[in-house]
Amino acid sequence: MATKASLQAHTRGSTGKGAARSLRRAGIVPGVIYGHHRQPESLQIEAPALTRLLVGAHSSTLVDVTVDDRAPVKALIREIQRDPLRGSTIVHIDLYEVRADEKVSVEVAIRLVGTPEGVRNHGGVLEQQLHALGIKALPADIPEMIEIDVTSLAIGQSLHVSDLTVAKADIVTDATQTVAVVAAPRAEEAPVAAAAEAPATTEPELIRKAKADAEEEEK
Repeated sequence: MATKASLQAHTRGSTGKGAARSLRRAGIVPGVIYGHHRQPESLQIEAPALTRLLVGAHSSTLVDVTVDDRAPVKALIREIQRDPLRGSTIVHIDLYEVRADEKVSVEVAIRLVGTPEGVRNHGGVLEQQLHALGIKALPADIPEMIEIDVTSLAIGQSLHVSDLTVAKADIVTDATQTVAVVAAPRAEEAPVAAAAEAPATTEPELIRKAKADAEEEEK
């Protein structure tokens, strides 16, 4: 089931880059909430409260958002923008309002579980190629994470989206995409042959010869 959290927000009257910078200097993060056929509404959220919310939160976390003194609405975190120079600093957040009786499309993280047979017994290498799965489900049925057992995979075997099922959800990711594969052990690189190295004296000899010719011409 989706993780639940709560957040207090307030209506943001001023918009634009200048107003947003002023809010951030005051320890407030600008944001927006939209979805469910509603007009986007600009918000402002205290940075410490938002930081606490995001500890352990992810794209499938259901957030009870209270705007001013209105009744709370359920929303998903759609996007978090961070300062490119200071990655821990949040500069904007997008929230998407959902309804309990309407399915929503989200991406849920994939976690591989177990050690494949090809790794345990033959020295293979497990390579995860897909890290999130797109699904469509009711908000209450969104899993926190999708765990996939890979213990039976032998060397050369792979797992595709078409092999997966998610309870109470429709998978929307392309079924042909590879989730994980067990590759054969990598062969060691052959040492470079000493004979392939160019003689160290070739270039200096040419330089000396060129210099000698130049001195002869000057005479």
